[in-house]
Amino acid sequence: MPIKNELRQLARSYSDKLSKQIGLRIAEMEDDDHSHFLIYRVLGITTSEGTKIDLYQNKGRFLYKYAGSFLEEATKLCFKTTFPDSGSVKITNTLGLRPKTFEIDCLVDTDAIEIKWRDATTDGDHISKEHTRIKVIANAGYKPIRIMFYYPNRQQAKKIQETLKTLYKGIGGEYYLGNNAWDYVQDRTNINLKATLESIAEESAHEDE
Repeated sequence: MPIKNELRQLARSYSDKLSKQIGLRIAEMEDDDHSHFLIYRVLGITTSEGTKIDLYQNKGRFLYKYAGSFLEEATKLCFKTTFPDSGSVKITNTLGLRPKTFEIDCLVDTDAIEIKWRDATTDGDHISKEHTRIKVIANAGYKPIRIMFYYPNRQQAKKIQETLKTLYKGIGGEYYLGNNAWDYVQDRTNINLKATLESIAEESAHEDE
């Protein structure tokens, strides 16, 4: 299946980049100033535990960045396979000076699809910025559609997403979350992205055994 091969190659590419970045950061951390560990110890965190916390905090930052980028690219690849003319597009911000442009992750005909793997923001300003973005998109003649594959865990972040869902629907857009996001991609592209990624993950697990 060609799309699975492409997704597998994309996954390997992102895995290699992630591994390289983590390796570089670990090497950099060997020369880090650890004098702040004093405060860790005051708060009951041992030097050994503090070292692990700092290490995994750095690993986590790279992992979240690459996980989000990979899933966005994988989703865009599905749409590109079914809709060859689809792709990312920048449009001028007609309602403000900053930013000068907004990027549509994947434009399919007049459907402006924003792809999020997981949005855990609790920043209230995020709502006003997103409201401006989708109004600009709607004014340009496109339908704003947001798909987010994983729901945040924190209550405040969940409230932000519920507000965004209301904003999308109020402007005539669509909002798909969790399983509905996976289903939306499959319904539009006829590609079961989730099942394909699960299969690739299983292959990767067997390779590591």
